Amino acid sequence: MNKKTTKQKDIEIYQTKDGAIELSVDANKETILANINQIANLFGVQKAAISKHFKNIFASGELIKKATVSKMETVQIEGGRTIKRSIEVYNLDAIIAVGYRVNSKNATQFRIWATKVLKEYLVKGYVINNKQIANNYDNFLKAVDSIKKLSKNKELIGSAEALNLVEAFASTWLSLDVYDKSNLPKKGSGEKGVSFAAEELKKSIGMLKTELVKKGEATELFAQEKSKDSFIGIVGNVFQTFGGKELYPTVSEKAAHLLYFVVKNHVFNDGNKRSGAFSFVWFLQKAGMLDKESMTPTALTSLTLLIAESDPKERENIIGLILLLLKK
Repeated sequence: MNKKTTKQKDIEIYQTKDGAIELSVDANKETILANINQIANLFGVQKAAISKHFKNIFASGELIKKATVSKMETVQIEGGRTIKRSIEVYNLDAIIAVGYRVNSKNATQFRIWATKVLKEYLVKGYVINNKQIANNYDNFLKAVDSIKKLSKNKELIGSAEALNLVEAFASTWLSLDVYDKSNLPKKGSGEKGVSFAAEELKKSIGMLKTELVKKGEATELFAQEKSKDSFIGIVGNVFQTFGGKELYPTVSEKAAHLLYFVVKNHVFNDGNKRSGAFSFVWFLQKAGMLDKESMTPTALTSLTLLIAESDPKERENIIGLILLLLKK
């Protein structure tokens, strides 16, 4: 990168050796704003030259001034006095437009780079940003590793299962650090209540058992309670109240805890993971919140396996992970 760098608060604009303009800016902003001095510094010319080009750009109708220029108030201390001034700042469209008109080494490099990018886009239909790909790949590996770390034994959750979960979270994943609880949702969605008799779900699991036994995929031990009404007790825990208020007030919170409790509490002699996954999907279906696009069989299997192998100390993070998936 060359030394032409300009800053405005949390925004940094600089030109790389190949002429590209790269930006470091708050992710919540959709564009950048730079004053005329900053733009002049970026392209290595005098302020007067930039002013002249902007005048011609607006006069020709290439850009509309109202859409590309804003007013920003600055505060300076001069001679012990606080002076407020209003200055014009230009957006990214304006910076690029002036880069095509300025006569300087920096601007020439910018035009060479921009022409190359445009040609690549027209021929291929896309432009590859190798730097961004490298960053995304690193973030992806961190995400996979974070998923695996939730297990008591990291090796019990393979990369394939972690990959399935990362893929399921693809549209919501924002450099998630599973150990930073502030990044995981605490509240669920689905305020509309859903109610059913625990026996209704238990009967449905019995029907599942019948089908699996017929196919030779389960034995009579499947979904057989270790103690009387232990499964009913789990459903009761999901709907429990404290001080007249539900402990898990939203549908997704109930669904998440239902899945977690059935899998982790081992209430059945066999089939706890499959029974938990079935109960989870059954409950979401009944509540009208089952998203089959994100909750694929592969993703559900991997999520259930992660819960089964997770450290009990990570319960809050595991629940947050489920809520994040249901939030999509």
